[in-house]
Amino acid sequence: MSNIPSELRYATSHEWVRNEGDGTVTIGITEHAQELLGDMVFVELPEVGENVSTGDDVAVAESVKAASDIYAPVSGEIIEVNEELEDSPELVNSDAFGDGWMFKIKLDDAGEVDALLDAEGYANSIDED
Repeated sequence: MSNIPSELRYATSHEWVRNEGDGTVTIGITEHAQELLGDMVFVELPEVGENVSTGDDVAVAESVKAASDIYAPVSGEIIEVNEELEDSPELVNSDAFGDGWMFKIKLDDAGEVDALLDAEGYANSIDED
């Protein structure tokens, strides 16, 4: 069973969202998603300053098995990307909820975070997969 931190929110497309409490969120892919993908070899990150809407494909995670789109779980402006992933994409595998974060968004609507799944809801969604 994958680790699913209870303080985070989740999208059914396997992104996690950490509310930073200042109108911004940090986003990455879940431990479950990185386990499905396998060893990361490349992560294509979005452009800082780009405005994204919920459901937009904004990044790509490439592993030895497959390439997978990463979607924006909330709407807003990309304010930071994890540049360490350019040289060390394996951080997504070793620390999916920490050093393997992908990008940060300044929220258009903080209420969107509340609409995402909690840990139990996400656990139920992956049990159905």
